[in-house]
Formats: sequence, C-alpha cells, structure tokens
Amino acid sequence: MAGRVIPFVPPAHGDPCQLLRTTRERCGLSPREFAPLLGRAIGRPDLTAGALRTWEDGAVRPPRAILEAAAAIARSTPTARTSTVTEPPRDVRPSLDDIRAGLQALDGAYGRAPSTSLLPAASQHLGQIGASRERRLTAAIRRELDACEADTAMLMGQLVWDASQRRDHATARTYFDQAIAAARRVGDPVTVAHGLLRNGYIALYGENDPLAGLTLAQAAAAAATGSSHTLAGLGLLHAAEAHAMLGSRRDCEQTLAAADTQLGGIDGSDTGAHLFTEPEFDRLAGSCYLSLGRHAHAARLLTETAARLHDRQKSRAIVLGNVALAHVRQGEVDAAAGALHQAIDLAAQTRGAGGLNLIFKATRELAPWRHEPVVHYVHDRVHELMTAP
Repeated sequence: MAGRVIPFVPPAHGDPCQLLRTTRERCGLSPREFAPLLGRAIGRPDLTAGALRTWEDGAVRPPRAILEAAAAIARSTPTARTSTVTEPPRDVRPSLDDIRAGLQALDGAYGRAPSTSLLPAASQHLGQIGASRERRLTAAIRRELDACEADTAMLMGQLVWDASQRRDHATARTYFDQAIAAARRVGDPVTVAHGLLRNGYIALYGENDPLAGLTLAQAAAAAATGSSHTLAGLGLLHAAEAHAMLGSRRDCEQTLAAADTQLGGIDGSDTGAHLFTEPEFDRLAGSCYLSLGRHAHAARLLTETAARLHDRQKSRAIVLGNVALAHVRQGEVDAAAGALHQAIDLAAQTRGAGGLNLIFKATRELAPWRHEPVVHYVHDRVHELMTAP
C-alpha cells in the first residue's frame, strides 16, 4: 500500500466553510500556501490568505465553485506533507495584508448578511492587531497597524450596533472612539470624520437626539473638509436630516443644497468615495421630507430610490420602511402594506436593525386599520419575522 494515492473527494453535504478548511488541511498546506493555488484555479491570482480565512471562518459562505476548485487541487496533491524533521516554530499570525483582505470581504458582506454572522471574524481581526503590538515594530509598521486598527474598530462598531438592533449604543460608541483615536495617530482626517459621523448615527437614529446628532454630523463635515468631498457631503446630509427632525425646513433644504455641492466634487482621489453611492442623496432627502411632513413628496422620492438600490439590501429595507411610513401617514393602507412586504422580505435575510426598526414603526402606525385583512397579514408576517431564529 506504500505510495498509493487515495483521491480526495469532499462529501456532497455539510457546512461549506468546514469543507473548505478540511480540503485545505488534507493537502497539508497553510492558508498562505493554499491561497495562491486556489486563486489560480478560480482565475483570481491575487487571492490572499486573509480572504481564504474569511471563507473558512464562516464570515462569508464560499460558493460551490470555490469548493470544487479546492477539491480539484486536493485530488492533484499526492498526499499530505509529513516531515520527520522538527521545524523551528514560526510566527503564524497573519500579516496586515491578510487582515485587510479579510476586512474587505467582511465590509462587502455587511450590506447583505446578518451582522451576527460577521462579528466573530471582525473581532478576531481586532484581536490579531492587538497581539501584533506585542512585537518590536518599526515606526512605519506601527503606523500601518494604527491605520488597520482604525478600519477594524470602525467595522466592529457598525456590526455591534446593528447586531444589537441599534440598542447597544455604549459599546458601538467605544469602538467608533477607538477608530477615531487610531486615525488621529496616523493623521487620517477622513477616517476621523467617518467615526464622528458614525457616532452621529447613534445620536440620530438610536438615541433620537437630533441636537447631538446635528453637532456630530457638522463636526464630521468640518473634519473632512479639504480631505474628502464624500465625508463632508455625508456629514451635511445627516445634518440636514437632523434639521428636519427639529422641524426646520429652511435649514434642512439649505444644508441639502450644500451637501449636493460637496458630493458633486467626488473624484477618484477621494479615499472615502466607497462610502457613497448615487441613491444615497435621494434616500436621505426623502427621509428629510418624511420628517418635515411632506409625505407625498417623500413617498415619490423614496420609491424611486428603492428601485435603484439593487445590491445594498439593508439600505433598501430602510428605504422601503420609510416608503411605508409615508403611505401610512397619507392613509394609503394598501400601498403601505406593499412596501412593508418588500421590506420584510429583505429584513428576513439580512436582519438589518435599521430596516427592522422602521418595519415595526410602520406596523404600529397601521393600528387604526388593524381590522382590515391587508393589515392582518402584515401583522402575521411581522410576528413571523420577530420569532424567526
């Protein structure tokens, strides 16, 4: 039997993340060694060990094509490598490039996956950064570590707040403050502005404190001015919504116009550009007009925006929740129910807190029509949503 090769075929059923890990381990290869082989097999020669770990750890579900390519590699590997020579221990902690690749995958999954499924991997990355600080590092490496810490802490704050249904303000704020502090150490005003803006979200949409939210949104816009049209514009957009919550239509519309000017200046050199998509302006403007009581205008604007949000399911659920509120407040029960059914479909997949909270709010405002069959059905679906595992 010596030297006989037994082909490896992964089982047809089971957890795909565990199957991928098992397949790699059968080859006797580390993630760093296996990633380039898998990358070439799937036409992604730049695939990193960090991205591979994101699949193996369950942060992102690996597609079937990945499993098939990994199995083909395993079948072509004669046997798991063994050695009778004791190798010196080596540092197996991932590099910053690996951590950044993992973060990029998690950030891409945030808009469509439940935050609870992403938290373990993000927390692990933040722990790895902390562990790396125990080593002797050059000033340049420590600077890279600070930048990576800022990005990781920012994502952790987003995930914690979303996973807690926007209730755990204190923990989320702690992470955002950590991100701001790390960004300041490296002189990164764009990430500082992003952290201030995230704290503004907590005030506006978690604590329902538009005055505090206005102060933080304006601080974010000021911090980003001269460095990022994206963050300056987003800060002004949320400042406009704070004005709307406070009932000041004039200040709101003036701030919306200032935000539009800033966002019109975004170019390829803007390091915050990935945080903004074209529907974002109309999404926030529609929310402003909803707060100002211009329900028909808000409904038109938000309905058009929802149709343009194809790959951002959590944001689309928020928009549809606001569409439902706009229709409810005009007594348009059937239209409100239709928007709620779409929002419920999305929230069932993503468990996004923003969408869920608006679904519950719109459903409560349907109370005067609770005896109508269309509203009964909405209540049944909301109950299923609340009791789903």
